[in-house]
Amino acid sequence: MTSYTAEEIRESFRKAKNRLVLLDYDGTLVDHTINPGNAALPQEMTDILKKLINLKRTDLFIITGRRYDDIDGFLNHLPVNILADHGAVIKEGKEWKSQRENDDSWKQAVMPLLESYSDKCPGSFIEDKMFSLAWHYRNSDQQTGFISSRNLIENLNNIITNDDLRVLDGNKVVEVLSRTAGKGKAVGKLLEGNNYDFILSIGDDTTDEEMFEYFAANNSAFTIKVGEGNTAAKYNAENINNVAYLLKLLTK
Repeated sequence: MTSYTAEEIRESFRKAKNRLVLLDYDGTLVDHTINPGNAALPQEMTDILKKLINLKRTDLFIITGRRYDDIDGFLNHLPVNILADHGAVIKEGKEWKSQRENDDSWKQAVMPLLESYSDKCPGSFIEDKMFSLAWHYRNSDQQTGFISSRNLIENLNNIITNDDLRVLDGNKVVEVLSRTAGKGKAVGKLLEGNNYDFILSIGDDTTDEEMFEYFAANNSAFTIKVGEGNTAAKYNAENINNVAYLLKLLTK
């Protein structure tokens, strides 16, 4: 993202009457870590978010695929709105509320397959979320993890006959997710009854593409992908340092 683009976004932000900022967590506000439990928010980013939260006419949401109790552990020191579990659970104020009905009976059929791949791929592990099951291979040998993930995706697509489920190929993670959850659906619900004339959406992963696609035709929306790769986002940021630079610019 060039400085010209950052200044353009800042100018639109300054002129807007009602502003919405949607920020992914891992890979956007913090770097990906070998141990996801170590992905604490850097002090600089904490200070920037505090200023954004206090801005008038601005709604800030952290939107993440993490479990709600997991992300709460990283952000409970901030009075920030959060959409967790791919937008299936929301926190506004101090209470968490589910946005979708949850039927996790399908997990019984999927879990054994994920467990078999965890056994075959050292370093990988399974995360059981409210609306999904995720198989992480970031800690595995790069080649072994990638090949295993391709095979797992193929096998999952063969066994999933439930139309309410889908398979996501994320950043070093394969996730089986309820179709009732997803960042695109979450932001759609968030916009109901709100008239935002500025929207900023930033993320780095496959799941963030749902947000970018949702805002594709919205002239008031600035969508930014962090890192390389094909994307529906209108702009690109090289890394989280670029994200910090832009967000800091908005608070001045």
